[in-house]
Amino acid sequence: MLDLGLLLTLYPPMNRGAMNTPEPAIRISGLQKSYKDLHVLKGVDFDVARGSIFALLGSNGAGKTTVVRILSTLLKADAGTAAVNGFDVAAEPGKVRESISLTGQFAAVDPILTGRENLVMIAKLRQVERPKEVADGLLERFGLTEAGGRRVATYSGGMRRRLDIAMSLIGDPPVIFLDEPTTGLDPEARIEVWGIVQNLADNGTTVLLTTQYLDEAEKLADRIAILHQGVIIVNGTLAELRALLPSATVEYVERQPSLEEVFLALVGDKTPNGKQDKEERS
Repeated sequence: MLDLGLLLTLYPPMNRGAMNTPEPAIRISGLQKSYKDLHVLKGVDFDVARGSIFALLGSNGAGKTTVVRILSTLLKADAGTAAVNGFDVAAEPGKVRESISLTGQFAAVDPILTGRENLVMIAKLRQVERPKEVADGLLERFGLTEAGGRRVATYSGGMRRRLDIAMSLIGDPPVIFLDEPTTGLDPEARIEVWGIVQNLADNGTTVLLTTQYLDEAEKLADRIAILHQGVIIVNGTLAELRALLPSATVEYVERQPSLEEVFLALVGDKTPNGKQDKEERS
């Protein structure tokens, strides 16, 4: 006769709850960082689901870039834990670096090289097979095929940012950090970058986005966290954050077009992925 107790010991029932809840792409707990007497992070906690866009909002000096630098292994935390793609940032920094790509506030492209040469160079550095084919594919994906043979010095700000993000995708990293990616861009270029970021998430890439622009987080993020005075003071969906304030009184008034609608009507509509090249700007 079968011993039910023995069978349960040898073959325990599957934890179906764990199966339905995949491990977060990013997990931070109690993160702290100080520079002498300046306490930048005082215990930061948040998770980022795989394939989502997570926006970290905060004023200048709030510590957004410090969080990104710790997650990308460029800076050591004073306390707390952080994991990216299942790897501990402190214990397995090499595995973390293999899983991520970081795009900073300013495009890290070589203006002397052509767009294609920039991509091929990074592909070779990352030891990607068929680097020229990879470069051509990314140029097409980001609407830069016609500009690929030109020196980057001739590119507009939006084109440089597109190339910068394209370079960050070489090697297909599952997690991308975008640290204030639209800083200094004109409205048209910002809309281009928004389309690119949304496309990344639609294709399964996890995006951690730091920004000062509320409309950027509102447009893109699945979840939004606000970092203030070293701690996360709120973390939730846009609907959850809106629910924190009382509803406005309903009034029936004539709807006025938004500034974005006016802008697009005047300059011409843009494709969602921003693949229309703009004229060169000096």
